[in-house]
Amino acid sequence: MTAPVPSPTPSQRLAGRPLALAIGALAVGGFALGTTEFTIMGLLEQMRADLGVDYERGGQVISAYALGVVVGAPVLATLGAKRPQRSVALALALVITLANLSSFFASGFGWMLASRFLSGLPHGAYFGVAAVIAASLADPARRGRAISMVMLGLSIANVVGVPFATWMGQQFGWRSMFLLVGLIGAATLVLIRVFVPALPVRPGASIRGELGALRRPQLWMTLLIGIVGFGGFFAVYSYIAPVMTEVAGLGASLLPFVVALYGVGMVVGNILGGRLADRSIMGSIYGSMTAIAVVLLVFPLAAGTPWSACLFVFLVGATGSTLIPPLQARLLDVSPGAPSLASSMNHSSLNLANALGAALGGAVITAGWGFTAPALVGAGLAVLGLGVALASGRMDRRRGAGTQRRSVPVA
Repeated sequence: MTAPVPSPTPSQRLAGRPLALAIGALAVGGFALGTTEFTIMGLLEQMRADLGVDYERGGQVISAYALGVVVGAPVLATLGAKRPQRSVALALALVITLANLSSFFASGFGWMLASRFLSGLPHGAYFGVAAVIAASLADPARRGRAISMVMLGLSIANVVGVPFATWMGQQFGWRSMFLLVGLIGAATLVLIRVFVPALPVRPGASIRGELGALRRPQLWMTLLIGIVGFGGFFAVYSYIAPVMTEVAGLGASLLPFVVALYGVGMVVGNILGGRLADRSIMGSIYGSMTAIAVVLLVFPLAAGTPWSACLFVFLVGATGSTLIPPLQARLLDVSPGAPSLASSMNHSSLNLANALGAALGGAVITAGWGFTAPALVGAGLAVLGLGVALASGRMDRRRGAGTQRRSVPVA
């Protein structure tokens, strides 16, 4: 009888290629997605005027991307369940490239709307499969850090990619931003092909198996933590411009600095979140939710002066991003038979959090509560998210799981 062939170790999978280069290649795709998602907000006025549409229809272009993320994450992740992970990542990088090039050539509103929807489709699925690949290649004790490094591309985009692409759009026309992202997407294709090793299809992987994860209560509990808890982050981020100019008294010319400061906080929080997740996934979720609630609760008081407002802008970005790596790792743990779907749906939940936070923040401002009121709404959402996290942890303990972590067969 032939002895079973042992699964390859992370070092064997890399076959001499440094882990940092493999993860860096995946992070470049995240950089492209972060740049295309957020830069259009700064170029919205130029796009709206060029396409000849009003503000409502211009805003639909942003909403189309978010809708693409929500729809594409579970659908594409499920369809790619039986395909090698690197092949799925390459296919998604190709979609990123072509969809942004389509936006570059879009001659009318309808074409642009469709292109932005297509651009959003690979967003969640790409981050999901990239996180699964990173977790497969890294040693189990450093899984959280590997996942956070993939997500770092999204955070760095807010520091470097968005400001540069915004400047480029102002200088050479708003469409040039999409050309830039298309080129970054093409570079991602090459880098993944060269530096990311081919991984075998996970034993037993199937579309039915991926969809089976939807029956797990802990999957939905974890997604709910992201939707509710992270909504507070977006409640503040969506209205940061009027807070800094009308409340803190900063000049509009300094807003790019504020956005970059927010991005630096996201980078720091993302790195910290990965390290904390390697120590305790649920512990880091509890801590992150508590920190978000405290920072948002104090933010209205700090917004009165420029220096303290800038400090808390950094802290909001840092505490919010600390939550992402442990949520990603938690989803892998609670869905061992469906890592791609579970990991991808994290980004659907974060986009729903974006919509929830922006809507509630706008509602309290419209009600006359002031530009700092969204922070208080966000603090309430963070407390609610902490409550969901505590309930999820209690469900684990009732089932005898405690804080035990298991190695996830992601490849």
